[in-house]
Amino acid sequence: MASSIKKLGKRKRIALVAHDHKKIDLIDWATYNKEVLARHELFATGTTGKLLEEALDRPVKKLLSGPLGGDQQIGSMIATGDIDVMIFFWDPMEAQPHDSDVKALLRLCVAWNIPMACDRSSADFLMTSPFMHEEYEAAIPDYSHYLTRKIAADE
Repeated sequence: MASSIKKLGKRKRIALVAHDHKKIDLIDWATYNKEVLARHELFATGTTGKLLEEALDRPVKKLLSGPLGGDQQIGSMIATGDIDVMIFFWDPMEAQPHDSDVKALLRLCVAWNIPMACDRSSADFLMTSPFMHEEYEAAIPDYSHYLTRKIAADE
């Protein structure tokens, strides 16, 4: 599959999302990484954004609550190239009323080659990568073949 290059600047646009039972974990992680996060632009869904803003004492662009469309807002930002990194502490032990939205969000990260972490260890590795602190050229898949595919009409 062909691809194009998207240049990520030194200042990344980071989406921060957490399910209810993982919000404390995300806040603890973000507080620990406060200095690194201060170099980037932060986006978060609903309550998570408010909690992060208070804990980090810095602005966070707050979207809707996840189940009310916030996950889809972030998904849209990923598809339009407006999110560079996603940290999503999701709860693998708890069914969510918006599981389909969550799955779609994770799929979009993979489809658009967005660095993503879903737990503290992965988030730590991602934040300490040299790529987080310098410009990075990400390969973005070219989906034009998908958009121009022939679709057989049902008879």
